[in-house]
Amino acid sequence: MVVAQFSGGGRGGGWKEMRGFGLQVIIGRWFMFFASQLIMAVAGATYMFSLYSSDIKKSLGYDQTTLNLLSFFKDLGGNVGVISGLINEVTPPWVVLSIGAIMNFFGYFMMWLAVTGRIAKPPVWQMCLYICIGANSQSFANTGALVTCVKNFPESRGSVLGLLKGYVGLSGAIMTQIYYAFYGDNSKTLILLIAWLPAVVSFVFLRTIRSIKTFRQANELKVFYHLLYISLGLAGFLMALIIVQNRLNFTRIEYFGSASVVTLLLFMPLGIVIREEFNLMKIKRKSLDDLPELNVVTQKPPSVELATEPEAPPAQTEKHVSCMENVFKPPDRGEDYTILQALFSIDMLILFVATTCGVGGTLTAIDNLGQIGASLGYPSRATTTFVSLVSIWNYLGRAVTGFASEVLLTKYKIPRPLLLTIVLLLSCVGHILIAFAVPNSLYVASVIIGFCFGAQWPLMFAIISEIFGLKYYSTLYNFGAVASPVGCYILNVMVTGKLYDKEARKQLEASGSRTGGGEDLSCTGAQCYRMAFIIITVATFFGCIVSLILVFRTRKFYKGDIYKKFREEAKAAEIGMTSAENASDKRAPAGEVEHRATITTVAATTSNGK
Repeated sequence: MVVAQFSGGGRGGGWKEMRGFGLQVIIGRWFMFFASQLIMAVAGATYMFSLYSSDIKKSLGYDQTTLNLLSFFKDLGGNVGVISGLINEVTPPWVVLSIGAIMNFFGYFMMWLAVTGRIAKPPVWQMCLYICIGANSQSFANTGALVTCVKNFPESRGSVLGLLKGYVGLSGAIMTQIYYAFYGDNSKTLILLIAWLPAVVSFVFLRTIRSIKTFRQANELKVFYHLLYISLGLAGFLMALIIVQNRLNFTRIEYFGSASVVTLLLFMPLGIVIREEFNLMKIKRKSLDDLPELNVVTQKPPSVELATEPEAPPAQTEKHVSCMENVFKPPDRGEDYTILQALFSIDMLILFVATTCGVGGTLTAIDNLGQIGASLGYPSRATTTFVSLVSIWNYLGRAVTGFASEVLLTKYKIPRPLLLTIVLLLSCVGHILIAFAVPNSLYVASVIIGFCFGAQWPLMFAIISEIFGLKYYSTLYNFGAVASPVGCYILNVMVTGKLYDKEARKQLEASGSRTGGGEDLSCTGAQCYRMAFIIITVATFFGCIVSLILVFRTRKFYKGDIYKKFREEAKAAEIGMTSAENASDKRAPAGEVEHRATITTVAATTSNGK
């Protein structure tokens, strides 16, 4: 259809227009969003640690305690991204993406060299440093791509966050299929794939990811729905593929075929990108056809005697206010807070506490699903099913909640903090199922925990952007992510780990054996995790109550039009552009006047959706 549209332009004219259209696609914001999707689709290496952790343990002779330490530094690097946020405040996104790509390759490549014996066995602290650097590159990818997309689509931020964070949730399953196609069942080379693939994707789209000032399209939400349908198809295919692969042994050719289908589904949004840019081009052509003829008449203006205006008094110099003086004097909600104003805000404190309880509890359940299943007597193959269920429902939680919260907010004024409260309450059901070990309930718990874990992220990040503004969103976004390792350390390490070991020692002593230092403790039965998940349920319910406080504090804010500011800014920019063109038209040739009028007409038509 696109080729046919350009075929009637005469010799060479059609291809010239086609090249111009190709350039329009590449520099457009929809292609920028597509590039961000691909970056996010390979940015979830932290979710794949369980696939290669046994190789690290065997190759380097680590015990379980050392491996858990390595896992902690992986989580620490993956969630503490304040540095990437601060860098993004003063540099363009391509700088952040470049740093992230270099860190990703260095960290995981050094790990691969160590695991394969190509370098001398490094000390434990070096391996912790390598995996922390590699995992921290994920925050640079998030900051460079995701934050920029939120700024480019401010009135559809829920949909943007849901889609992009959803692809992060699917990235583990996507990269697993690519790994099997490239390297077969050699899990050591998975570390090498994690090293080079995300770095290559980031470098390919380095200059594509940038801030683009434009007008909101009338069908913007409809386009995001179409992108959502493709991602749902990808998630459904991966789910079916995982189930089949768990039951059958795939050959290398079959893995290559499945990876090809996954890659095709990843590139399907490019068709929507081309369609939208083609529609914009048609609007431009229609505006050119409908443009009225302009008659430029020049005449000498009558002489006007200008009255002399009294001189304005000298402007008073503004008193410089220290940033520390305004820390506890924040602006209204929705305006741009400074970093310190947001960090010391009561709203941020409430949101951080609620997220620490919610994300910390769900992440603890996800990290311990294998051992929970073993202690309750589930077969070993069921562990893979639990992990797959969590992965797919993690994606669904991110994608569905992002879109649903956007619709509920714009149409019914239902605030996002209320949805966060409901998600926290729902996650309590999953924790209770684990605590009381209802037969076969772990399958249902995996679905609930996976959905709630994914749903909390787009809600939290959208709330931060709405309450505290987008000016310093790069830093505040990454500060919100710190809640994950904080909650995980408290509820996983300090509560669940210690209570599990205590119960395991009790069982060991009851059997007449004595515990020795450094030995692997195993616990069987429902009591192994009962007390831990009762505590997690109470903590999550406390987070639910805290989140409810934020609902009452922000209810008036969310009843208003929170996107009015962005529409006014877009309208002001359009008026400013028109005024500047009208002022310069007096000095411009007639042809140039006509060209500028065309551009203004196209911009107005696009923003009004005509």
